[in-house]
Amino acid sequence: MSDTSTVVLNGYDLTIENIVAIGVGDKKVKLDPEALKRCRASRTFLEQEVAAKRVIYGVNTSFGPMCNKIISDDEIETLQVNLIRSHAAGLGDPLKDYIAIAVLAVRLNTLVKGYSGVRIELLEFMQYMINRRIAPYIPECGSVGASGDLIHLAHLALAVIGEGKVFYGGELLEASEVFASLGKTPMRLSFKEGIALMNGTSAMTGLAAFALFGAKKLLRLSCVTGAFALEIFGGIDDAFDEDLHRVKPHEGQLSIADTIRRLYDGSGNITLRKDMHELIRKQHSDGLVYETSINVQDVYSVRCTPQVLAPVAEAIEQAARAVEIEANSSNDNPIIIPEKKKVIHGGNFHGQSIGFYMDMLCIAISTLCNISERRTNKFLDKSLNEGLPEFLIPGTVGLTMGFMGAQYLATSTTAENRQLAGPVSTNSISCNASNQDVVSMGTVAARKAFKSVSNAKHILTLEVLADLQALSFRNASRLGTGTGRIYKILSSEFTPYDNSGVFHELLVKTRKQLFSSQLFDDLSVYWQ
Repeated sequence: MSDTSTVVLNGYDLTIENIVAIGVGDKKVKLDPEALKRCRASRTFLEQEVAAKRVIYGVNTSFGPMCNKIISDDEIETLQVNLIRSHAAGLGDPLKDYIAIAVLAVRLNTLVKGYSGVRIELLEFMQYMINRRIAPYIPECGSVGASGDLIHLAHLALAVIGEGKVFYGGELLEASEVFASLGKTPMRLSFKEGIALMNGTSAMTGLAAFALFGAKKLLRLSCVTGAFALEIFGGIDDAFDEDLHRVKPHEGQLSIADTIRRLYDGSGNITLRKDMHELIRKQHSDGLVYETSINVQDVYSVRCTPQVLAPVAEAIEQAARAVEIEANSSNDNPIIIPEKKKVIHGGNFHGQSIGFYMDMLCIAISTLCNISERRTNKFLDKSLNEGLPEFLIPGTVGLTMGFMGAQYLATSTTAENRQLAGPVSTNSISCNASNQDVVSMGTVAARKAFKSVSNAKHILTLEVLADLQALSFRNASRLGTGTGRIYKILSSEFTPYDNSGVFHELLVKTRKQLFSSQLFDDLSVYWQ
């Protein structure tokens, strides 16, 4: 039986879900024995090349535009430490400790692939740090994402050699003190190992993994809120008919429509197409139909949910594929391929793929927020909400404000996410004495995407609260199988808002409940 509490790192099959699980401490890591064989072969070949006086970038040469400066054999280890200290030059708030652990895990997985020429001792030391949850202190600002995340990963490497700070046991401490208290000697790096730690895309990839993990939850929840809105307003099933979507067969559209149909299956609230026509006929039995009080179509934020969320679903899927490829790639420089007796200098450290897909993810999340915010507005505006109480609050009009103030949270955060949707991967600025003349800004894009996803959770939290409040007035007893099950879970911890409490407390409680893993595990049957 496999150990589900441990992820075996082999450089080939690390998933977004496991990156997150390692980061938050749900899983530990092991090193694959076959992968270690590849690493030994890679190191042995590199040692042979160094002994043969081959000129190898970053091993016996300096870095960047100084690569024409040859380093003597007795200084090649000092070179690695000097690289780390000089490039540990980030500023800003530190990455969360769980993200720093994830970054460490991604970097370890890329090195264990076997093409970086590092020693087994370094790999085992990184494994120790992950499993003991010794998280490097990594300032958020500094990477241009071209020669990888040089600044971020220099701070990671600083912790490996026992310098700088680390998060341990919930505290920010000196790395040297933490290792001393554990009886662990920090690493003394050999040639190639400093640049192997630093020259890659692991910081942007770790951040991207968390952004995508949250984005997947947001997409699923947006299907739920779309189904809730359809049921609360007695929407027409026409817009979700399978045949309708098969004549415009975007994969995301088909998937979203199918999910929403399964969520409202068995509903007593949906207006069926045949029933709508019959109601109109009864209303105008003389056959002279000039105007009907029955809506023939729902507003776009209800009716067009599959079409709006289609590219969101597809963007998340494409971005996830790119991130998992990056997490399982050798992305430092040079690459060591012992079986072909090659030391190859190249640019696998460039983060353009992550930058591009994180920009795309920001556009997708902004799109998701747009439809969520508009549905919330429909619930609250008395001219649009089809008989629900104004701002979803019963009682003396004007004395109680209900959801009025909370709407500003959704509106302002939606505006912020629209701003974050502007691309940064196109904003290349030459640096490093014009050696890095085309850069990706991939880490900035990943940070932006992580922020966008966090913001979107605020917006969806308010929409769900509006759903629950509206269902306290009508239609809850006739919900579909899926929507009914979800409503039962969520309403067990929900008391309709009556202005007697501070709305912030309700938001905090609901946000935590919504984005727990347990909720999505319980409802996995509804997602493809």
